[in-house]
Amino acid sequence: MSDPRTFDVDGLPTVAVSDLAPDAVIIDVREDDEWAAGHIPSAVHIPMGQVPQRLEELPEGELNIVCRSGGRSRRTAEWLQRNGYDAVNVDGGMAAWSEAGLAMVADDGHEPFVR
Repeated sequence: MSDPRTFDVDGLPTVAVSDLAPDAVIIDVREDDEWAAGHIPSAVHIPMGQVPQRLEELPEGELNIVCRSGGRSRRTAEWLQRNGYDAVNVDGGMAAWSEAGLAMVADDGHEPFVR
């Protein structure tokens, strides 16, 4: 299978939500209220500001980083790349995930949405 990643103008690897493997490791860097409103069921939640202190929680291998629209995840993926991690920015973030009709859950059991 070919690598679904592309590279942005600065050389950062990116991937479209439609190209994520079903078993992809996804790190959600949004804030707690955004996560609670709606998130990917299998994602690991580590808010962007906490990533440097919580590196031990990151699994090995490729890390697909997601936020609401792609800005925070891009900055986080860049930082992780500079620190030796295989980090990929998920293009379009949770907005693209939701638009694609992919599975989401909310912490309170209500209909999930992207905040």
